[in-house]
Amino acid sequence: MASRLTVARVRSIAQPGMYGDGGTLYLKVAPGGSKSWIQRVTIDGRRHDIGLGGFPLVTLARARELAFDNRRVARSGGDPLAAKRRARIPTFREAAQKTFAANKRRWRNGKHTRNWIQSLAKYAFPVLGDMGVHRIGREELLRVLEPIWVTKPATARKLRQRIRATLSWCQAHGYIEHNWAGEAINGALPAMPSVRAHFRAIPYRDVPDALTVVDAGDGSPVVKQCFRFLVLTASRSGEARNAMWDEIDLHGREWRIPATRMKAGAEHRVPLSDQSKEVLVCAARLRDDSGLVFPSPTRRGRPLSDMTLMKTLRATGLAERTTVHGFRSAFRDWASECTDMDHAAIELSLAHKVGSAVERAYARSDLMEKRRLLMGEWGYFASGSIKRRRHSR
Repeated sequence: MASRLTVARVRSIAQPGMYGDGGTLYLKVAPGGSKSWIQRVTIDGRRHDIGLGGFPLVTLARARELAFDNRRVARSGGDPLAAKRRARIPTFREAAQKTFAANKRRWRNGKHTRNWIQSLAKYAFPVLGDMGVHRIGREELLRVLEPIWVTKPATARKLRQRIRATLSWCQAHGYIEHNWAGEAINGALPAMPSVRAHFRAIPYRDVPDALTVVDAGDGSPVVKQCFRFLVLTASRSGEARNAMWDEIDLHGREWRIPATRMKAGAEHRVPLSDQSKEVLVCAARLRDDSGLVFPSPTRRGRPLSDMTLMKTLRATGLAERTTVHGFRSAFRDWASECTDMDHAAIELSLAHKVGSAVERAYARSDLMEKRRLLMGEWGYFASGSIKRRRHSR
């Protein structure tokens, strides 16, 4: 057939473009001169380009053979792309690393991000790491999960979720048909009690004394300031440690935390009490060129590490009674028991979502003025200025 390519013509073509071989097979010549084989085939009513390899490694004759095999599969109702995907099936380790890379950009919790791949490396990779994902079934998954399912239930639950996410990624890319980490193995694993672990929290009455103990400790001034600021604003550790000066409006008495640093993924405004503003005035004396409100005293230009505040609690003996996060619980208890502030204002002060999605769509206000009153009262209480002070809504 005159329109078909010849070996001599394939070798001589230099002009970039697509050159047909009289069927579904084409020679693609790139602007740089490289040549490769492309097959254009229709699968389920949609056109797909299938790469068959580069010339001259894949000869004209071999390209025609591959194209013929693909057409035969497609005409019989099969999917030649599926066969191509199976030819490059990843190992579980490779799939987990790709799943991790695809998701880590949306994770805001640094500890969760680090632990995600570390837990798989510790428990799953020794059994599954070098296996092609298509070979992983019930038996292999149970070999990973059963040894820790009862002894380390929290770890096992998270591990199963991460394995399941990895296999879901594989399923979406056509490497496997079934995700065996789902309900298929439920019957082989004993039921776990639904027990919610709560952070250790100091009683709210002891917060003023705790701040006094921290202030009297041997920690660096910036660590003490960060800790006090965190307590006075009822913020999370990462929010306080990574606070930037360009988020602070001292004149307007407001700290505006961007959505990228918030757990809920939405910007959060924090009203600044007299006491939290005093902390910022002191922190400004230690300001460097990093823009951080509380820069690390040991790692120039870096924020305080996530363990720094917990080390402060350990050094002062408070770690046996509370975690850093526990001061948020103390604020919540104080607000409920010692003020008349409504539930929504208290929850919004903790950057919690309030109500259903529909209710939030209509309740556009963040109750800033109510929260300003509440945080002002908390500032007086937590700093020890007063032990109890009530206000009306």
